[in-house]
Amino acid sequence: MQEKRLSKTLAACGVASRRAAEALIADGRVKVNGEIVKVPQTPVCLSRDTILFDNQPVIKPQDKAYFLLNKPKGCVCSNKRIDRKRLVIDLFEATGLRLFTVGRLDRDTTGLLIVTNDGHFANEVIHPSSNIEKEYLVKVREEVSHDDLVRISKGGMVEGFFVKPKSVKKVRRGTIKIVVKEGKKREVRRFIEKAGLTLMSLKRIRIGRLLLGTIPEGMYRELTPAERQLIFQN
Repeated sequence: MQEKRLSKTLAACGVASRRAAEALIADGRVKVNGEIVKVPQTPVCLSRDTILFDNQPVIKPQDKAYFLLNKPKGCVCSNKRIDRKRLVIDLFEATGLRLFTVGRLDRDTTGLLIVTNDGHFANEVIHPSSNIEKEYLVKVREEVSHDDLVRISKGGMVEGFFVKPKSVKKVRRGTIKIVVKEGKKREVRRFIEKAGLTLMSLKRIRIGRLLLGTIPEGMYRELTPAERQLIFQN
């Protein structure tokens, strides 16, 4: 019987990415043989141990699946339901798979989102060492001036860290393209607020060299192996 770390086992079974699985374990949401376990490194074996997540059995790993979604506005990137908010994974009910999002877009942001059950792949994508670019299409109410672009380019404090975009480019009157690497929560929104502009919409259009393309909002398709590699290329 081959033992694996509890966090790695949860990721392999599609519960969450390895990093997110560690947080679930620390929160006391995982039981092994009837006991709450809060140590991600705990060795377990699916053929021997009974593992529960939120009191639901964790089953053997599913076939790996990878989807590109054009996330619609109003959907939440979480596997935990709060009130009656619609979750991104609700869009994938027909697949019959236990899936999770790779990273997050906030509720009001649309665009390119990867959804999978491969915890190792998800961890590679979101880990800072991968240094992956994300490009956003930003629409504001005002006409964007040169001074606005300069203010956005200077960056600012987000989640206690100073961050700045890799590039900022005006596309037309009230539309900007912003490329970031840090991936801090709501960082693009913070850049726009700091510049004194009124955000109208925010859409992610690229991760690495993977483009959102023309897929309609709220729709998804499977990613090819070649497309998965594009994510890691800037």
